[in-house]
Amino acid sequence: MLMRLLTGHARLAGVLGWPVSHSRSPRLHGHWLATLGIDGAYLPLPVRPDRFEGAVRALADLGFQGANVTIPHKQAAFGVCDVVDATARRAGAVNTLVFRDGRIEGSNTDGFGFLESVRAGAPGWQPTAGPAVLMGAGGAARAIAAALVDAGCPRVTLVNRSRVRAEALAQDLGGPITIADAPPLADAALLVNTTSLGMPGQPVLAIDPASLPATAVVADIVYVPLETPLLAAARARGLQAVDGLGMLLHQARPGFEAWFGVAPAVDAALRAVVAADIPAR
Repeated sequence: MLMRLLTGHARLAGVLGWPVSHSRSPRLHGHWLATLGIDGAYLPLPVRPDRFEGAVRALADLGFQGANVTIPHKQAAFGVCDVVDATARRAGAVNTLVFRDGRIEGSNTDGFGFLESVRAGAPGWQPTAGPAVLMGAGGAARAIAAALVDAGCPRVTLVNRSRVRAEALAQDLGGPITIADAPPLADAALLVNTTSLGMPGQPVLAIDPASLPATAVVADIVYVPLETPLLAAARARGLQAVDGLGMLLHQARPGFEAWFGVAPAVDAALRAVVAADIPAR
């Protein structure tokens, strides 16, 4: 592939994190920029937490179109925005910044990315299909639970090591959200691992998906490795299983369109490019 040459009109965006070297977002957006022939660049931007606000304002002043925000800056990003949309307010965090007309606008595309990923990875599934069980009560669980409730899921049950944290999340979001000490799998249409369990160096999520209905979908937001022990167990029982890579790919779509003016596609070529940098198991 020929190297793209930037001009003085190049549009710039990036991902803010600390650290940020692990992020696959530059690979992802770089693929879209190259295949679409866009005069632009997407950069990894390592920023210490105590420098975050200043860095964001500097990027806006330097003519950047916006940026993604990853750990540990998502809550700080909420505070630096002039305007936040409903997705950010519901999630309590921002992962996508757009610099427009002198203002910093924030949104959270994690919930959107999750729903689009499950729809693509488990054809026929819809949020209204039945109750969902979410393992965890952190930032990802908050965004996913909000998206499910807003899309018509009849019940979302949170199962978390800290019941107090799960109760606080449920109170913040409202709607049909319940708390349980053990996952109620017998009538679940969707089981989601929103924790880091199953990643290299972490314990395995101790759930046997055999109790799920045969039509249930199992999703894991972990994408390193692509097939976690939970997903392997689900597939072994004939259940539809959706890995975390799809969420990463789909959550990037709204930001790319806002920054570069083109709606990108999540397709097999993009998945292959990003997956090439991720262990399969």
